[in-house]
Amino acid sequence: MDTENKKLETEYEIDASQSSGKSLGELLIEANLITRRQLESALDIQQTQGRKLGEILVEQRFITPEDLTAILSVQINVPFIDLKRHTLQPQILSRVSEWMARKYNAVPLDIVGESLIMVMADPEDTQAINDFIAHTGMQIQPAIGISGDIHEAIDLNYQAKGEIEQEVKRLVPSYEIDRSNESILSIDTSRNTPIIRTVELFINQAVKARASDIHFEPQKDGLRIRYRIDGILHEFMSLPMEIHPALVSRIKIIAGMNIAEQRQPQDGQISYTVDDREIDIRVATIDSAYGEMVVLRILDKSRSLLELGQLGFLEDDLQKYKKMLATPYGLILSAGPTGSGKTTTLYASINELDRKQRNIVTIEDPIEYYFEDINQIQVNTKAGITFASGLRAMMRLDPDIILVGEMRDEDTANTGVQAALTGHLVLSSIHVNDAVNAFPRLVHLGIEPFYSSSALVGVIAQRMVRRVCPHCRITADIPPADNEVYERITGERLTEYQYGTGCNFCGNTGFLGRIGVFEILEVNERIRQMVTDGASTQEIRVQAVNEGMTPMILDGMKKIKEGITTPAEVIRTVVAVE
Repeated sequence: MDTENKKLETEYEIDASQSSGKSLGELLIEANLITRRQLESALDIQQTQGRKLGEILVEQRFITPEDLTAILSVQINVPFIDLKRHTLQPQILSRVSEWMARKYNAVPLDIVGESLIMVMADPEDTQAINDFIAHTGMQIQPAIGISGDIHEAIDLNYQAKGEIEQEVKRLVPSYEIDRSNESILSIDTSRNTPIIRTVELFINQAVKARASDIHFEPQKDGLRIRYRIDGILHEFMSLPMEIHPALVSRIKIIAGMNIAEQRQPQDGQISYTVDDREIDIRVATIDSAYGEMVVLRILDKSRSLLELGQLGFLEDDLQKYKKMLATPYGLILSAGPTGSGKTTTLYASINELDRKQRNIVTIEDPIEYYFEDINQIQVNTKAGITFASGLRAMMRLDPDIILVGEMRDEDTANTGVQAALTGHLVLSSIHVNDAVNAFPRLVHLGIEPFYSSSALVGVIAQRMVRRVCPHCRITADIPPADNEVYERITGERLTEYQYGTGCNFCGNTGFLGRIGVFEILEVNERIRQMVTDGASTQEIRVQAVNEGMTPMILDGMKKIKEGITTPAEVIRTVVAVE
């Protein structure tokens, strides 16, 4: 802790022993962080609004939150802790409940002797310190941290395990396993039962952890709960199987599913709100060896829509794709397996188009993002609205541009190709490993090569790789085996690469977020002729590369060189299919 304070004093050139009694403004001027005029301007605002001076200085962008927190630590003589440089340990976190951490915007960092070090946004809050003493039974040594960093650390590190375990302890003794519908229903509809809180905690924590899916998997020795974060499944916790019937029934009830049906697969939907964010949850169940497995797919409606330039395209590929989107008619396909980011690419593509002067109509399952000035249709099989029937109906709505969520059957593919050949720009997705294999896939869907080659403008194949966490990124020597793969593909040697060591922000994984790895096939006259003549996919690929297509694997290698991702990520997601 003393090391942190000495570093602070050196960086800001302030003698902490001489700072006693000095105002915040005087200390900031001494540290050359603000001018006298800026201080006077902020004081004028403070006089009229009655707000904290530091808050005003940050709001006016005279100083950063880091500057403010560092100087406050000198003024009140407590250590300044930069949480970005620390990993919070679960055994330390367990000393303070998430509820109290959020109430006082504080997190426990370490135990020194009999004292618990608490990083606080306001270390002078005596009520908070007294509450922490009573709550933990330990002496509290306060330190100051950046308020926003503390809030993020709580979100990223406080998993709701403790609260869930408490609810389960309340639930199991009171719940005699009874698979009758009446027993399950009476438990789940009571607003005071712990099962309701348990399900809410799972969903809330998954959203905070940026999870795309929650898995409830009954096993021989317990109920396993896993979250998929940045494409990778992480085990969250395991619970006793006694709660499985009540948990599944609660999810089924709020998803509008049949709780009496346990053998047949079911699908449902939940509308949910977390911290004022609208969340759409798709629920799927299926009976497994040890009971019903449930998967919740989380769709965050409040997320900001990405632009094409944010997806990860190389500059040449970005311009190539924008040129395709400017085509007045034809078929553009986004290709890749489930979870490869196809829908994100299609949405970014729609966002690029002129929505004011053209009629853009979509048929989707589900609608993941709602656009202004676009007519979006949800697949509803019970009402007879499928991709194929919806697409046929859309053709009578005078569309200019059509987005079809997926080319999943012969009827949809035929109607989509006909729309592309009759003056409409059609965007859709298809499940193939690379761009060139879109052609045989369309043949498999009943489209003759002549028609598919005539309709296709281009194919964008993609994968998603995890980004190296910017908060714990370091440079290291590349492992020989990885360098061998890199050299074989690029013809160059790479001596260093970047990876994340793990920190609070990335949940100690070393990765934070994902980025696309792409290959873009432009269908020109030469490619069309080769498809019509029955050329093999390998022959078409060689021709496409000769004409400037950057293979997906090479795109991935370039992202390794730029420090965006790691060799292991590209090998895991891209090399495996090359």
